[in-house]
This record gives sequence, structure tokens and C-alpha cells, in this order.
Amino acid sequence: MRLLTGALIVACVALVGHNASSGDPGPSARSLPAEAVRDVVPNRVMTWNICNPCEESNVHRAAEIARYAPQVIGLQEACVSDVEKIRDYLESRHGLVYHVEYGAVLKNWGRCGGVLWNPGGYGQAILSAAPMTDAVTVEYPDGGSEDRGYMAVTTTVGGQRLRVFNTHLAERRQETVRAGQTRVLAAAVARHGRAIVLGDFNAVPDAPELGRMWELTTDTDPRCSSAHTGTCEATTDWQSRFDYVFLRGVTSLGQGVHPSSYSDHHLLHTDLKTP
Repeated sequence: MRLLTGALIVACVALVGHNASSGDPGPSARSLPAEAVRDVVPNRVMTWNICNPCEESNVHRAAEIARYAPQVIGLQEACVSDVEKIRDYLESRHGLVYHVEYGAVLKNWGRCGGVLWNPGGYGQAILSAAPMTDAVTVEYPDGGSEDRGYMAVTTTVGGQRLRVFNTHLAERRQETVRAGQTRVLAAAVARHGRAIVLGDFNAVPDAPELGRMWELTTDTDPRCSSAHTGTCEATTDWQSRFDYVFLRGVTSLGQGVHPSSYSDHHLLHTDLKTP
């Protein structure tokens, strides 16, 4: 009996310690002042690799997203449990209500917690203020050093119904693997006349593995292309352009790149020309 009691105490201490280290306040900190309620920017889309494992607070992640209030945001390196909290804080603290679809491609206890026999889902997620339909998750045949894939949904951005993709390609120094992944992704994107491709491609603009994406799409910054890498704004703390919002059949009005204290990747958003 003493052994059982001791085990329960240790488990409770570990649970409390894990919750405290996450930096997320409890329900008592969730009140929303009436003046904080706001609307999304209906023609704005955003991509952000939120960094995992980084032990950052989901309160801060939600606040970063709310600062720019996109209609659609694609997250990479996202645990299902973290996205659930981010979505909750966006509504309770900032008055921004989002639908969510998950594109988890692996179960990872070390990154996402859970229990050993049922670890948390890890991969991509899309938040959209408008409902989403026809959601799919595709795992790449070769993920490289870690399982990778893409997800896609159909939703409304700036009054336009279009297909939105979100991906995270293989890590650096795996060029051949990424080339195979972009072939799979590009084949799916090519089936749609209007599409947005969000994600962390782990490759600079003139990398050969991005060639197929440049054939099908344009960057949100018209000055940035595979032939004009010097004008492509960096999106990482190590001053590389790895994150993209590629457009197909859609026109950009301009982009914004926003460094964040809560990730080694910057937030990248673009406002689209509406019909």
C-alpha cells in the first residue's frame, strides 16, 4: 500500500511539473475583455513553423498569430495538443474563432507528450476562420530522417474558394529526399487552378528541388524567385529563406515577414487580391 501511495504521489508531482513547465496558465487566466474582440483579415494567409521542441507557451504563440489575425494559417512542427490550446487561446483571449484540421504524420511522445502507448500526433495543422472541406493528409513515400508529409483543405480566402496546402519538407542536407517530396506535392497542386501552398520547405529559393514549385506557382513577393534569390527576405533566425507562401491562380498584394521570440522561424503572411 505504501509503495502504491508513493507511486501516485510521484505521478502527481510529475504531472504538475509538466503543466507548469509548459507556460500555459490555467482556466482562471482565460477571461477576455470585451474590447479585445476583433475580426480576422479575410484575405490574409500565413505560415509559421512554431518550433518543436522549444518549450514555448501556447499563450504567446496565440498572441503572435492574433497580432496579424489571418483568415488561414498553416502551422508546422505542430502537436495536436498544442494546436488545441492555441486555438482555444485565440478565441478566449483574442476573440478569433477558427476551425481546425490536422495533418499529423507521426506519433511522437518525446515531442508531443501523451502516454507511451498513445503518444501525441505531430506534423502540420491548418486553422481557418471559414469552414474547411475535403481535408486530406498525405505522407511522403520517403520522409528522410523523420516522417514528413502534406495536408490540404478547401476553404474560402478573401471570397475565393480555393485549395490550401501545408507541408514541411525533409531537413537540411537531404536535397534528394526533398526533390522527391516536391514531385509528390507539385503533382497534387497541379490539379487545381487556384491554390495556396504554405510551408517550411527547408530549402533556399534557388535550390534545385524547388524547381517544380517555381514552374507551377509564384512567390508572394514578386521580387523573389529562383533566379533572384538576393531579393528574397529571410524567414529564419539563421538568415535563410526556408518558408514560403506559393500562389497558383491567385495574386498577392504584398507580404510581411515578422521575426518572433517564440520560434526560430519568422511568421510569414500575405494579403491576396480579392475578386
